[in-house]
Amino acid sequence: MIIGEYRCKIDEKGRIVIPAKMRNVFSDNAGGAVYITRGLERCLFVYPAAQWTAQTEKLKSLPFTKGNPRTFTRLFFSGAFESKIDRQGRIALPQHLFPYAELHNDAVVIGVGDRAEIWSEEGWKKYAGDALDVYSQIAEKMLEP
Repeated sequence: MIIGEYRCKIDEKGRIVIPAKMRNVFSDNAGGAVYITRGLERCLFVYPAAQWTAQTEKLKSLPFTKGNPRTFTRLFFSGAFESKIDRQGRIALPQHLFPYAELHNDAVVIGVGDRAEIWSEEGWKKYAGDALDVYSQIAEKMLEP
């Protein structure tokens, strides 16, 4: 399970340290291979190899004749990038996704169960602030019988 919230710096080569508490989940899969792609709400999704395979299987089952699944899979896969965790626990982030995620020097890595997300510090601050205002309302609606 990938959980937690961590503040990180992006180095001059576009690398970020995967927090140690998350690293074991990523390192246990396919020799530390991770898959990074466009997330939602302007973050990046980071999948361990096993979860990447499971996610791609789900997406392959979507009907390509329908517009929304076709658009989503195009953007999801065209942004995808394979990286590996190096000896210092870093992964290289794809430069072509920096503008999408509005990444600069400071980032936030959050765990969301089966994947991590990388957010710009400002993007996460705004998103989390807005979401916390309606957190209990969302919970009530999700848990209604």
